[in-house]
Amino acid sequence: MDTVLQLLANGLMLGGLFAIVAIGLTLIFGIVKVVNFAYGEFLMAGMYLTFLVTGWLGLHPFAAVIVVVPALFLFGALTQRLVIQPLMSARDDHIQIFATVGLSTALINLALLVFGADIATTPASGLRTPVEIGPVRILSGQIAIFAAAVLLVAGLQLFLSRTRTGHAIRAVAQNRAAAQLMGVNVDRIFILAFGIGAACVGVAAVLVAPLYPASPTIGAYFVLTAFVVVVLGGLGSITGAFVGALVIGLIDSFAGFYLGSDLREVAVFGMFLVILILRPAGLFGRRLTLSHVSP
Repeated sequence: MDTVLQLLANGLMLGGLFAIVAIGLTLIFGIVKVVNFAYGEFLMAGMYLTFLVTGWLGLHPFAAVIVVVPALFLFGALTQRLVIQPLMSARDDHIQIFATVGLSTALINLALLVFGADIATTPASGLRTPVEIGPVRILSGQIAIFAAAVLLVAGLQLFLSRTRTGHAIRAVAQNRAAAQLMGVNVDRIFILAFGIGAACVGVAAVLVAPLYPASPTIGAYFVLTAFVVVVLGGLGSITGAFVGALVIGLIDSFAGFYLGSDLREVAVFGMFLVILILRPAGLFGRRLTLSHVSP
């Protein structure tokens, strides 16, 4: 029983990690309808910035959020305005995807140029300290990530359902043309949405950096699972992304223990395919999307 409880705890903590990374991705897709293949590199940039801020100022890694989140918001907004926005009227939507792939390659090579291929380790500052809850042992950093994922989901839901700007974002996600006829500045909403999505990945970067070393290719480690989580939860569903992340985390934890690390990914992606066959729209794809967010 103790082993099962530990695996459950490990799975939930891992799911929280996947969720905190995937929330910004599903937010961007749900509103702008663009798959951002540079999303992993946004995370990588945030992790390097956390490393630099922590080293230069001698702050606790979590204190870097005051620098990293605004910086990622600005970077995301500029990406939408300068890279994506000029291509929104293109006949072929694939051009926007190719633009994000190009941005991804550029950011990886820029990181290699500036930091080299070596890893950059942010001080853990006690975040690797195990916390015992009954028979279960969890790192304090993992608890922080899970709690932040819950708060971020709840905060975004409240923002989208209770604020005037949130209503405008939901209107654009539901029907761009109708929202524009009602006086909503669609281009400004796109920029804001991309910025908020990038800010979310900035939060993820600050939380992840003390537990995982930064490298130019660290984004690829997280982004593949983030895409799986987003599709599994239902494209554009914030709550779905959170639930999907927990499902993937639990499958990963139990499969890694009972089947071995070699078959862990086989179990994850196999279950992913089974769920999509049964529910092609994802777990929450039909009931809850950004265009129909309930309080």
